[in-house]
Amino acid sequence: MASIIKNRAIVNDDWTVVRPAEDGSLPPVNELPAGKVLVPLALWQAEREALSASRSAAEIGVWLAPDSEPADIAGDFDKLALIGVDFPVFRDGRGYSIGRLLRERYGYKGELRAIGDVLRDQLTFMFRCGFDAYALRADKDFDDALKAFDEFSVQYQGAVDNPSPLFRRRAAAAAAAADEVSA
Repeated sequence: MASIIKNRAIVNDDWTVVRPAEDGSLPPVNELPAGKVLVPLALWQAEREALSASRSAAEIGVWLAPDSEPADIAGDFDKLALIGVDFPVFRDGRGYSIGRLLRERYGYKGELRAIGDVLRDQLTFMFRCGFDAYALRADKDFDDALKAFDEFSVQYQGAVDNPSPLFRRRAAAAAAAADEVSA
């Protein structure tokens, strides 16, 4: 069984990622593998009723391509166990924006999984954008990848994990210290 990193731990992955065929065609719902499936947004949009009728919400997830619009899935959060975001190549950063939009604009609270060409160097940044699960590329070392989460002790920018940028955190700490001195 394959593994993923979820909530900073290596766990078994019991999901099957369904990809379109080389010609772009999507498989029929009755030919999907048994168990939990992570289907492309296009298949979900075309076969939402059939998928919901054939499986429980705990067995259905949808993955978004880099050019997908997160708003297209926002009304379906209660019907899905997880949302995946595909990173087809390392240099394609559109998935980071999709993660932030899902968390910040649309309020998605469930599992947000990075799939595709996911490498150790991306994990901290993905985490800051709201991802909590990572399907590393098959040739990568999971134990080494876990170390990525502890490499940076300070982040300058605000993000999903801490919306306040460093200058505001420092100003708040200075104001609190001044209040403590004057009290």
